[in-house]
This record gives sequence, C-alpha cells and structure tokens, in this order.
Amino acid sequence: MKKLVSLFVLICAFIFSNSLSAQKKGFYENVQKKNVSKVLDDLNLFAAQADYKNYFELFAEESIYIGTEAGEVWNKEEFMAWSKPYFDRGKAWNFTSLQRNIYFSKDGTYAWFDELLDTQMKICRGSGVLEKIGGKWKIRQYVLSVTVPNDVVDEVTKIKAPLEDRVISELKTKK
Repeated sequence: MKKLVSLFVLICAFIFSNSLSAQKKGFYENVQKKNVSKVLDDLNLFAAQADYKNYFELFAEESIYIGTEAGEVWNKEEFMAWSKPYFDRGKAWNFTSLQRNIYFSKDGTYAWFDELLDTQMKICRGSGVLEKIGGKWKIRQYVLSVTVPNDVVDEVTKIKAPLEDRVISELKTKK
C-alpha cells in the first residue's frame, strides 16, 4: 500500500510540475510577444513621427530591409541613406498593424512575424525576424510586401509587366 501511495504522489508531482512548466512557458511567451509587438508598434510610430534615430535603433547593426520593389534589398546603412530624405521632411510613412502573428525559436533567441498593415498603399504585409541581443529585441530582417487581391492580379500583372520585364532580363543575365 505504501508503494502504491508513493507511486501516486510521484505521478501527481510529475503532472503538477509539467503543468507549472507549461504555465511558465506560456507566460514567458506572452510577455515576449508583447515585447516583440512593442518593437513593431514603435517601428510604425517612429516612422510616422519621423524619429530617424529611434527608428533605426530598433534594427540590429547587421540587418536587412527588403522593400516592395525587386531591387530594394538594403543593409541597415543603405536603408538609412535611402530613407533619410523621407524622415527629413517630417513624416516618413504611416503604417498601422491590422493583424499580427508572432512565433519564437525553441531557445527564445529569435522571433519571426507576419502582419497585415494599413498603409498609404492600402493593405501591405510586413514580415521579418527579430533577435534578442543584449536583452533587447532587434530587427534582423524586415520585408514589406504590397498585397494584390486575386481578383485583380491579372490587371496588376499587365500594368507592371513593362517595368519588370526589363528587371527580369537584367537579373537573368547576371546569373
């Protein structure tokens, strides 16, 4: 009987400790989601306020920004140079998150996200990767994409074809 009671206590302790571990993990993940969301919300806020310094402090030193055009793949320094005139005029761009998903690596060092944004270009998709560096989440890669409703994709393709056929040709010759 003592062995049966001991076994029962051991099983209960195991279940309880796993339950606490799952609760801690869930709590930690929720806190980190809030922290990552704050970085992304601040990114949008600092752009709308034309706060160049704080905007770029959200990016890791070795980061990449991928814009809506095929050739817009910039490291942090290049993106800073490209965007400086927009910030200098007093308002860079104004994006608002409509929907956001955030995921984490098992070790909690990396987060990746996708979100739908309300922008001057209508709905866009932001996606990217953040890394926890020195206790702070920093953007490693950010990708901005213009969404195209399936109902009008043929029309959009006709409009952009003359511009992008040239780019396709140039990229093929560089292979």
